[in-house]
Amino acid sequence: MLALLAGEERVVDPTGVVVGEAYERAFAAIEADPRNEVLVLEEAGVVVGCLQATYVPGLGKGGAERALIEAVRVRADRRGGGLGRTLMGLAVERARGRGCALVQLTSNKERADAHRFYAGLGFVPSHEGFKLAL
Repeated sequence: MLALLAGEERVVDPTGVVVGEAYERAFAAIEADPRNEVLVLEEAGVVVGCLQATYVPGLGKGGAERALIEAVRVRADRRGGGLGRTLMGLAVERARGRGCALVQLTSNKERADAHRFYAGLGFVPSHEGFKLAL
C-alpha cells in the first residue's frame, strides 16, 4: 500500500522525511479518528487499490455530513479492470450507510483519465478547488 501511496517509486519525499515514518504517523492518526478510514482492495494478499475516506460534518446541505475521498490509488498494472469502480462503489456505499448527503473528491487538473473515470461514476465537476501549500 505504501508503494501505491508513494507513487510506486519513491522512498523519500521531497522534504527529506522518510515516507514510511510519515505514513506511520498518518495511519495512526486515521486509525484513532472514527471520521476517517482507509479502504483497501487486495488480490492474493497483495494490495492493488486503496483510498482514504473522511466523513465531515457540514454547515451546507442542511447540516448534512459529507464524505471526502482522497488518495485514490489502483496499481498501474491493474488499471482498467474494474478495481477502481469497485473501490469507489464501496466508498460511496459506506458514505450512504453513514447518512452522508454527498461524496466529494478533488483530482489534479492534469489527470484527464481520472476525470473521465470519475465522470463515468456519476461525479460532476461542479466546483473549482484551491490549495495553499504550507
